[in-house]
Order: sequence, then C-alpha cells, then structure tokens
Amino acid sequence: MTQPTNSHVVNLCGVRVWTAEGAQLLRDVNWTIERGEHWALLGPNGAGKTTLLAVVSGIRFPSSGTVDLFGGRLGESDVRAARRRIGIVNPGLRLHDWMTVREVILTGVTGALRLLPGSYDSADERRAEEFEALLGLSALSDHVVGTCSQGERQRVRLARALMPRPEVLLLDEPASGLDLPAREALLASLSALRTAQPDLTTVLVSHHLEELPTTTSHALLITKGAVVASGAAEHVLTAPAISACFGVPIEIDRSNGRWYARAQAAWAPGTSTHG
Repeated sequence: MTQPTNSHVVNLCGVRVWTAEGAQLLRDVNWTIERGEHWALLGPNGAGKTTLLAVVSGIRFPSSGTVDLFGGRLGESDVRAARRRIGIVNPGLRLHDWMTVREVILTGVTGALRLLPGSYDSADERRAEEFEALLGLSALSDHVVGTCSQGERQRVRLARALMPRPEVLLLDEPASGLDLPAREALLASLSALRTAQPDLTTVLVSHHLEELPTTTSHALLITKGAVVASGAAEHVLTAPAISACFGVPIEIDRSNGRWYARAQAAWAPGTSTHG
C-alpha cells in the first residue's frame, strides 16, 4: 500500500465501489498519481473508467477503501477545496451557441455556464487570450460557438477548464466524435499544453490508443472494475496487457511517440482468445 507524500496528487488504496443493488463497479483499485505525470486511463466500454474518474475528481465517494487528494483524505477533509484544484474536460458539457468563444472560455473563472457580470477582470482576459493562442483558437475568439466545429468546441472546453488554474486536468474521452483532423489538432494542443504548463498533471480517459498524445507518460488499464496493469506507459501499453484488458488478441505498434492498435488478423468475432 502506497502512503501519500507531498508529490502525490492522487492516492487510491483498495478502492471499491458498488451500487445499491450490489453491482461491483470498482474492485480493489490501487492507483497513485504523482505531480506532473500524464496518465492514460484505458478500458473497454463498461470497464469502470467513468466511475474511477468520478472518484479521482472527488465527485463520488468509494464504498470502501481510501482516496487521498492533494494529501487530504476524502471524507475527512474539505472536498470542495480539492475539487477546486481539479479541472474537467467533458465533451458533454453544454455550450451556448450564442456566446462567443472568448465568453465561453471566461465562464471557466466561475464554472457557470453563462458569463456573470463582474466575474472576471483584465488578468482573466489576458489569460483567456493566452489559452486561445496556445490551443489555436485566436482567430475564433469573437466567433459565436454555434459556428464552431466539434473539434474547435472541444478545444474551447479545454481552454475553459484551464482558466481556474487547476493542478490536475481530467479529460473524459476528449476525442470522442471527432474526425481525424480535429483529433490531431486536439492532440497537438495537449502536447503544447505540457510544454506551457510542465507541472500540470493530466488523466485522459479513452478506449482508443490512437487518441493518446505523445506526452502520455503512464497508463492504467481497467476491465470489469479491476486494474489489469498500471505504470509507465512503455511497460503497460503492450500487446499482452492490452489484449488481456480488451479480451481479444491485439497487436500494438508505436511510431513517433504515438501508439496504434489493431486486432490480430486471425481473430474474428466469436473466436476464442484462449486457444
């Protein structure tokens, strides 16, 4: 069991989550995230990724086990203070089509969906402008969101989540629904973000290796609520571990810091993976 230290931003020990009906959503999850690390959280649909992300963000309390966020134990410290240090990028976050890109980004100061009078100052304006430049949104600053593509909207959500200066950024399937150019633009933005904010810790949830940025340093694989593998990305994102996680034989390639996965040619739906 890992004891929390000053460098730990998240420390989960023996975390279990079950529903009122007794369904197990997480099973004995141990996970430590150090400051400045960039994690990929991978697993098939229904694996427990969303539940685990809710626990890490302090939104959902475990049924058993312990969760330490920034050194404070969930249930024994001010969870509101911990939540203020965590940013969340959710593709499902509603954006008002009639607001400009700059206005939406500035709502990140308060977390409201609309821009509240007096809620931001000139320093916030400058910060929003910096994020627009970093994420390739400068030319869209005065455009209403309704005219933006899905990929542009997702980068707006990213800029908005960064406005409160979070120490941890959680990205819940940020490339979901994006076409290839939009996905690549988003991943380039995430790479630029690491250079601009090297101390920022990130967790990106996905079930596609192709959606992982080159900045990924660590990975956790989960299936049926249990951890399959966890650690440095180069040791976790391997054919045996990914195959075990997704339940089918998968081949893994890596090129220029990016991972690519494909089912083995001999495998077909309905084929046993155990020989």
